[in-house]
Amino acid sequence: MIERVLKETGLAPDLLDVELTENAVIENSQTAAASLRYLHQLGVSLSLDDFVTGYSSLSYVKRLPVHRLKIDRSFVQNLEQSANDEVIVRAIINLGHSLGLTVIAEGVETRGQLERLVALGCNQVQGDFVSPPLSAADFERRMRAGAWL
Repeated sequence: MIERVLKETGLAPDLLDVELTENAVIENSQTAAASLRYLHQLGVSLSLDDFVTGYSSLSYVKRLPVHRLKIDRSFVQNLEQSANDEVIVRAIINLGHSLGLTVIAEGVETRGQLERLVALGCNQVQGDFVSPPLSAADFERRMRAGAWL
């Protein structure tokens, strides 16, 4: 289906990022691995979402052609107050970078969280601090206005 949609829309495959939850990949490991390899060959970018909230088998991260790890918001929420959460976030960032992956933190809601993530070397962030969820039309208006630039 993804291949068909890419052909129909003319979207460059490298502009599409498919997010998969860790549990979905592990529960359907044989099918998922083959599908992910195929999408990778097409040039589609792949992200492993909610990393370390499920089974967290490092062998899957090593074997699957993912490009990004996403740190679950549950670890970001208390980043400023919890030394344990910071240790986990730092470990995920270091692991991701060691494997040549981009690391994205979800659920960033405060400047303090953002600053801590930047200091830890996180590549990208998502969350209400950057922007609340937007409709496609609102997103387009904001981009045209240069609101994020």
